[in-house]
Amino acid sequence: MRVVFMGTPDFSVPVLDALVEAGHEIVAVYCQPPRPAGRGKKDRPTPVHARAASLGLTVRHPVSLKSTEEQDAFEALNADVAVVVAYGLILPQPILDAPKQGCLNIHASLLPRWRGAAPIHRAIMSGDAQTGICIMQMEAGLDTGPVLLREATDIGIEETTDQLHDRLSLMGAKLIVEALRDLSDLKPEPQPEIGVTYAAKIDKSEARIDWFQPAIEVDRQIRGLSPFPGAWTEIDGNRVKLLASRLAEGQGVPGEVLDDALTVACGEGAVDLLRLQRAGKGAQDKETFLRGWPIPAGSRLFSE
Repeated sequence: MRVVFMGTPDFSVPVLDALVEAGHEIVAVYCQPPRPAGRGKKDRPTPVHARAASLGLTVRHPVSLKSTEEQDAFEALNADVAVVVAYGLILPQPILDAPKQGCLNIHASLLPRWRGAAPIHRAIMSGDAQTGICIMQMEAGLDTGPVLLREATDIGIEETTDQLHDRLSLMGAKLIVEALRDLSDLKPEPQPEIGVTYAAKIDKSEARIDWFQPAIEVDRQIRGLSPFPGAWTEIDGNRVKLLASRLAEGQGVPGEVLDDALTVACGEGAVDLLRLQRAGKGAQDKETFLRGWPIPAGSRLFSE
């Protein structure tokens, strides 16, 4: 098929690779424009841009698709279908209507649960047992279109957003290849009106740990916000990101370190901190972290 691919971050790259490997003709790749990054603040292409360039594909990165000029250029590609995954721009109706078989979106949730910007984070933070991938026909509403294919997966009890992100990316790549192969035989299923939830964009204000919360909530917060923006607390006045955890046995004053292995009391129960990151340092497993900075039992962690 003649495919326009529209995606921007790391999550989208395996999907592009899978479409190329399946033999589809990628007539153009759309992504967000390069933006300043790194110490020198030089413009850096997005992960999809870099991968598409390495494959010799045509890359376009308009700041908007609202102009008649951009819409005409898109229509002129004469695409059979557009595949959209974490692109980052709203598609106006003329863009949605241009490909012969419409625009298909790869969404990282079991719609209608977790429509919106941060479905992976929200699924973990809410304690969902399962999530998955939906291949959806796009329409003007926010993730409201009918679903062509879906696949569910269990969320591991210690799984972080980073780990789940990578698994779902590969699932999406596999499922979109199946969807394009069987497109003429697939029956779009309208999303039910019951069970709709919205995955609001993550705000950094959500990252501060409140040790008075139950351990199950603290654990979900740590795993759901890992690696970005990273849940954080203060240890001896220094802000430290907490990037992995698990539920643990123990009771104590909220924020109290219960042993020499970073088991920390919460409002109810305790969590075992598994991976941490000091400001200006790389992430470390707790054994390495404690060798450089022992945190003895009886210490208190704060987030104020």
